[in-house]
Amino acid sequence: MILPTGKLDSDLLKQIVFDKITYRNEDVKVRPGIGEDCACMDFGAFDCVMSTDPITSAVSDIGRLSIHITCNDVASNGVQPLGIMLAVMLPEGTTEHDVEHIMGQAAETAAELQVEIIGGHTEITPAVKQPVIVSTAIGKTPAGTSQSGNDMVPGDFIMMTKAVGLEGTGIIACDHEERLRQEKTEDGAPLFTEEEIGRAKSFLDRVSVVKEGVAAGKVGTHGMHDITEGGILGAVWEMCQISGTGAEVWEENIPMEPETGKICGVFGIDPLRLISSGSMVIIVPADRRAAMEQAMQEAGVEASVIGVIRPEEDGIRMIRRVKTCGGDGE
Repeated sequence: MILPTGKLDSDLLKQIVFDKITYRNEDVKVRPGIGEDCACMDFGAFDCVMSTDPITSAVSDIGRLSIHITCNDVASNGVQPLGIMLAVMLPEGTTEHDVEHIMGQAAETAAELQVEIIGGHTEITPAVKQPVIVSTAIGKTPAGTSQSGNDMVPGDFIMMTKAVGLEGTGIIACDHEERLRQEKTEDGAPLFTEEEIGRAKSFLDRVSVVKEGVAAGKVGTHGMHDITEGGILGAVWEMCQISGTGAEVWEENIPMEPETGKICGVFGIDPLRLISSGSMVIIVPADRRAAMEQAMQEAGVEASVIGVIRPEEDGIRMIRRVKTCGGDGE
């Protein structure tokens, strides 16, 4: 069977990948699973938390996104990432300037997050048609303090930070900037102003969730998940798979920037399923809601309560209606 483009279907992933992994090491605390962003290993007084992911799109910003994507995963365990390794595969025709640009972005972003690039691999290969970077981030935390979605229980609140679709909007605006300039309204006027295009591109400056992940970890959560492929709906679904719970999501509470709504309309994309690095789902115990809201405020991170965890038999459901930042959407 020829597989479609994109991530493997969850059932197929379990059947042909996870189920093939039979050896178990007693020092491994968290193993591969649907919705698990990180592995966790016993290092005595500390746990070692690790995550790996590829960047296969957003060529113009691949260097900085390669740092953010796995640092965000480590932060979803409430852990500050310390080091990162990059395996960089570049197509034939790549120039020295191209490599300098990519690594300059990566180095600048790593410095901003206070994460050291500790190794990796770089090569030019005919195996790829455009740059591909696989990054692996590593963090440490006192033993037993890593956050886990296994702790989710009915009555927990579902909180998300910032707004949906930040990464996806930024990628589209950067990679299809001219297409957006050519879009017209019914009366022939430009659909997007230069200010809107510039603002949409700037969303890639907001894709880190390290600040909120570490802050939330100090309060204590019942799990966190960086919102990537599948958007907010995929993130909630994956977390419910980990914990064996249901969920009720209040769509009117989900924040969305106006530029995201307009761009998704042009490309026929559901913004609630758009890749959303820069937003973190935080499962908040009911008795810690006030403390979590205070922690997010002190960290300078916008956060919204968008739903509640329900018993598994209730299923996963959404109450329809979207609220956009600055106004209601349809």
